[in-house]
Amino acid sequence: MSVSHKGVAVITGASAGIGAVYADRLARRGYDLILVARNQARLDQLAARIAGATGRMVKTVAADLNNKGDLKRIEAIVATDPGVTLLVNNAGVGGLEPLLQSDVDAMEEMVNLNVTALMRLTYAAAPALVARGGGAIINIASVVAIAPEVLNGVYGGTKAFVLALGQSLHKELADKNVRIQTVLPGATATNFWDAAGGAVENLPSNIVMRSDDLVDAALAGFDQGEVITIPSLPDAADWADYELARQKLMPNLSLSSVPARYRSAAAA
Repeated sequence: MSVSHKGVAVITGASAGIGAVYADRLARRGYDLILVARNQARLDQLAARIAGATGRMVKTVAADLNNKGDLKRIEAIVATDPGVTLLVNNAGVGGLEPLLQSDVDAMEEMVNLNVTALMRLTYAAAPALVARGGGAIINIASVVAIAPEVLNGVYGGTKAFVLALGQSLHKELADKNVRIQTVLPGATATNFWDAAGGAVENLPSNIVMRSDDLVDAALAGFDQGEVITIPSLPDAADWADYELARQKLMPNLSLSSVPARYRSAAAA
């Protein structure tokens, strides 16, 4: 069965894990691909497999997004290629050690990749997609965005940034035909754990999701119009309640008067 052409999807961190699954699934949905990662050999192998299976055009660009020159090359592709209709910001790195045991230079590199690179690519894509008449940006965050106590605090902070950015851009771009989806994976069976200095085999099996299942769930959420997708959350009403509580706070987050509990403490 033929699939209509949906434009070009740019996927970062595409050579393995979640990014490679997105590449396969999006090609099968009718997207041509531009795959970005550091390892050219793995990119080429993946591109050949997907092109052979789907007939889609698959280009590869080897780039280290922590390198400013490489990052600017990818920004230029996203901003100027008129065929790009979707950006998947998947590249990222994690941290498992507590903050007091972490190397500050490694934490800075994490911020550069998880925050700065994602932000710059998002801001390369957003105005370009508006100018092209529409499109979508999918940013891969993590459940530590709302549960920062679970892993390294800097890692949680970077993913909280991704969540906040997505919520803001959703509001800003809602009337411009540009969709923003933020995906919050839990523990996933990828090379993330090895790269972060751990082993997925050490985790309880009941909390670890296969990368194929995660991406399929995330894309189902995308199809359903979700702004925030937590692939492992059993009941969507739980997120709705969380969001309702957040919205309830907003009218009282900036007021001219000091609450009584603080006035009484000051008087004492």
